[in-house]
Amino acid sequence: MTIREILNTTNHRPWEIPTDSWKFYQEWNNAIFLHYQVDLTELEKFVPKELEIDLFNGEPWISVVAFTMEKIRPKNLPYFSPISDFDEINIRTYVKSNTKTGVYFLSIEGGKRLSCKVAKGISELPYRFSKIKRTNKRYQSQNLEFNDKLDIEFTIGKELTKKTELDKWLTERYALFQDTDESINEYEIHHLEWSINEIDLGKLDLSYPRFEKLINEGPSKIHYSKGVKVLAWGKIKNKKTACNNGNNL
Repeated sequence: MTIREILNTTNHRPWEIPTDSWKFYQEWNNAIFLHYQVDLTELEKFVPKELEIDLFNGEPWISVVAFTMEKIRPKNLPYFSPISDFDEINIRTYVKSNTKTGVYFLSIEGGKRLSCKVAKGISELPYRFSKIKRTNKRYQSQNLEFNDKLDIEFTIGKELTKKTELDKWLTERYALFQDTDESINEYEIHHLEWSINEIDLGKLDLSYPRFEKLINEGPSKIHYSKGVKVLAWGKIKNKKTACNNGNNL
């Protein structure tokens, strides 16, 4: 599907697509989603007070998303695979800001040092390097600095023909929010609706010591997706009015 066709497909969005021109293209491919229902009081320790934690039926969630970033590039420029293509793991939660719902990252890891440096410099998102290796049926990562580890063995199942409201709530997000010392940065994104497959986990070894009070059992829900083509707009800086309690590690 062409970029023009993606831009013209908007019925699934909760608000209108931005009127100004998009800035970056990227693909989020072969994504594994591990979704956890978590304790609100514990989650509040990691989210800046300027953002409201979004709830589904009164409960907060976080998701560990392991995927491959590909073909990321500025508009009107080609991608450069040694930098633009890398494996990524993010741990995100779901938030609201004014009238928009989106995601907030507790952690972002990339499998290439230079890619992390470039992505962090451009976006101000909290990228850090981890050793990541993936095959068709396994996804592994390790970060010695934070003692983080992820090891998943999986088999992809059939595509879901009907998604639940929770399936959509966990995946269909069209804004990202992240804090810096001075601002809450907002990023608009657009893509087609995620296709979702069932996934069977043969092994799940996950350890993130900083989040052990959030992720201390198996996931409440799991998904797989072949991926989406994403258009992203430039960041909007919303100045903070006071200090926040966010954690950008």
